[in-house]
Amino acid sequence: MDTRDAIQEARNRGIDLVEIAPKAQPPVCKMIDYGKFLYEQKKKAHDAKKKQVTVEVKEIKFRPGTDDHDYSYRMENARKWLNDGDKVRATIAFRGREMTHRELGGKILKKLTADLIDLADVEVYPKMEGYQMFTIFNPKKAKVADAKKATPEVVEKEEKPVKAAKPAAKKPAAKAKAEPKTDEDEIF
Repeated sequence: MDTRDAIQEARNRGIDLVEIAPKAQPPVCKMIDYGKFLYEQKKKAHDAKKKQVTVEVKEIKFRPGTDDHDYSYRMENARKWLNDGDKVRATIAFRGREMTHRELGGKILKKLTADLIDLADVEVYPKMEGYQMFTIFNPKKAKVADAKKATPEVVEKEEKPVKAAKPAAKKPAAKAKAEPKTDEDEIF
C-alpha cells in the first residue's frame, strides 16, 4: 500500500500508523494505537529482563594451612552454589614466607577440583595472580539435575541395617610407603 494511502486510512480509523520494521524492503507498518504499542514493547522488554539468567561468581577463600573441616565446609558451599548455577572462584591467599610453598595451595585446589568434578568444569586452571592462586569452576548443566536425583538413592542404601560381624583380631598396621613425586604434583 502506498504511504499516503496508509496514512489517510489510519486517520479515517482514528488510529496511528506505526513503522514496525524500518529495515525491511518495503518497510513494514501497522495501524495501531501508538500508546498501546509502546506499552506492549515495554512489557516485552520487562519480561525478557525477568527471564534473563544472571550468573554470579561466588568466591571461597583458603589458606595453605586450611584444615580438613574448614575445607569440607567450604567445598559444600561451593557444591551448593554450583547446583544453583553460579560460578565458583576458589582462591588461596599466601602471606610472607608461605609463597615459598605454593605446592600446598596447589594441592588444595587439585583436591577441590577432584571433589567438584561431578558438578563443575574448570574454566580457569590454577594460576598465580600476585600473592593469590586461584581457579574458576563453571557449573555443568546436565550433571546438576543428575546429582539431585542421585542423592536420595544413596541415602536409602546407607539406612539399610548391616549384619553384625564377629570382631576380627587386630593386626599391626603396615608402614605406608612414600610415593615418589611426579612432574604433575609440582605443577600444582
